[in-house]
Amino acid sequence: MKIIILTLINITLLATGQILWKIGLKNTELTLKNVLGLFSSPLILSGLILYGVATIVWFKILSIGKLSVVYPLQSISYAIVIILAWIIFKEEVTLTRWIGCVVILIGIYLISMEK
Repeated sequence: MKIIILTLINITLLATGQILWKIGLKNTELTLKNVLGLFSSPLILSGLILYGVATIVWFKILSIGKLSVVYPLQSISYAIVIILAWIIFKEEVTLTRWIGCVVILIGIYLISMEK
């Protein structure tokens, strides 16, 4: 149960970091000239910090869990980010993507089943 909680924390940190990066990059054309300037953005920096914390949590997960189980569990983040993009950014999510989310979740369920 501890691994599942830590993995959910890790996924939440990663998904939140992605959302912050997306907001921080809104209306920005990424070029070589402005890439360093992005690091002065509070949103970009916050996302980087969240990724750093997520990495520390991930190290803990790896130290106590089976890689063949915990790594696929992180795929939940794909479904979460699609849902968040749909809610926060009003992105169109096609039926094919929703079906893909369901397939991912079914796969995660199958992988995480203990025998």
